[in-house]
Amino acid sequence: MSDLGRLVAGRYLLVERVGSGGMGTVWRAEDKRLGRQVAVKKLRIPPHLQDDEVQTLYERTRREARSAARITHPNVIVVHDVVDDEGLPCIVMEYIPSATLSDVLKRRGALPPDEAARIGRAMAAALRAAHDAGVLHRDVKPANVLLGNDGRIVLTDFGIAMESGTSSLTKPGELIGSIGYLAPERLRGARPDPGPASDLWALGATLYQAVEGQDPFRRTTAIETAYAIATDPYEPPRNAGDLAPVIEGLLLKDPEHRMDVHEVERRLGDVKGTGTVRIDAPTRPDRADALKPVNQQEQKTTAGNRRRRTVLVSALALALTASLVGGALWWLKGGDAGKRPAHASGADGPTPSPSTSSTTPPPLPAGYHLEQVGTGLSVPVRDGWTSKTLPGGEVAYIDPSKLVGLRVNVVEFAGTDPLKHWRETEEDQTARDNPGYERVRMAETTFRGRPAGYWEFTFDGRARKYRAAELAFASTDGTQYVIYLSAPDDQWHEHRPSFDTAVRGVGLRGES
Repeated sequence: MSDLGRLVAGRYLLVERVGSGGMGTVWRAEDKRLGRQVAVKKLRIPPHLQDDEVQTLYERTRREARSAARITHPNVIVVHDVVDDEGLPCIVMEYIPSATLSDVLKRRGALPPDEAARIGRAMAAALRAAHDAGVLHRDVKPANVLLGNDGRIVLTDFGIAMESGTSSLTKPGELIGSIGYLAPERLRGARPDPGPASDLWALGATLYQAVEGQDPFRRTTAIETAYAIATDPYEPPRNAGDLAPVIEGLLLKDPEHRMDVHEVERRLGDVKGTGTVRIDAPTRPDRADALKPVNQQEQKTTAGNRRRRTVLVSALALALTASLVGGALWWLKGGDAGKRPAHASGADGPTPSPSTSSTTPPPLPAGYHLEQVGTGLSVPVRDGWTSKTLPGGEVAYIDPSKLVGLRVNVVEFAGTDPLKHWRETEEDQTARDNPGYERVRMAETTFRGRPAGYWEFTFDGRARKYRAAELAFASTDGTQYVIYLSAPDDQWHEHRPSFDTAVRGVGLRGES
């Protein structure tokens, strides 16, 4: 029997069905008491559920209302009331004449970067407000973004949101949400609700779909999609324009290195135009830029003040990748999370992580060879790259185009904390000596169980913009090392694996 024309809770007249999802149906309704249009979300109970599962659905509906009600922000749906209808809870919300982003993409296809950026910035603002209120959305995707007829952009459907200090309402091994937008850390199985960074991953996947017209990790089956999210790189976006660095910063597999919401908002506000990513074709190679130190005084100062830049490595070591994939398979198949799956690790394979505790480098991937740097360090380098010793003993490996450089060095920071040193010198020296310098990420991390620092930034070369990443870490004997890669910013996704492979495969004297 149709609900059309029914009066819910003696007050809300159901006028038009406007949407349907996994947990319920949304109706446009007339509030007979106040004479206004509202949206009423009615819970739908699938058949054959056990009593405890029905109660879980009830509680999720109530939590959706509570979660959204805790957030006061123009980009978050407003909840008016929760009422009972024939024993089922219903959420009464503001009614926004709109279409979902999902529907718009199906109808129009991919959006230009500036339009996607405008939508993404509103989503980021909504997530910032939610996270500040202690609410994780956990189901960010195009279908949950309303594009109002008046231009307003609203994040809706907090149906599986989680508030801080409450249980997750999930069983061990259970994940809820849309598979194409689940962050890698949610697929590991150990922590289904890891934190705000998982919402930002979903935002990145949504932005990718907005400009490319397809999911970044879509595969034929759910298990293949989960495996791809957990281990595989994605095809670099071709139509993202200035949005590309934001997407890249959000789709980092390590949540600790993912771009934070404040930087996302700022960068999305700077996106202009609708062009595609440019491939700058220079008349001569920028060899000097490929090798350019972040601080030109680097070769003149003492070792204690040698480094002014360092970049964050978003890498997952092979050992971590194995456990991550195991976790994904455990959730999807009920298999053994401890088993190490077979995996062909190539130059464009899974990104390693400095967070691994393993001290044994994995086998060399195809297309790489091992280079000895002095007597205490070895590092994988791409075949065909040539070596060059720089002043001060730093060794550089340069790709055939002369635009990409990998640098390895033994350093001494002013003290034992590279992050502290970088922050103290970033404005006075790094930004001053590097035109166009802009920090992407600077964060604490670990390398094989020991504290390390990661710094990623962009700067202007002579003919193009560059991006660089650097990891600073110490061996068991206290020797401090830095691994650094710079490459054209618009080709960063292509060359980043050279950095990840170098970090993953470092061999240190005294470690086995």
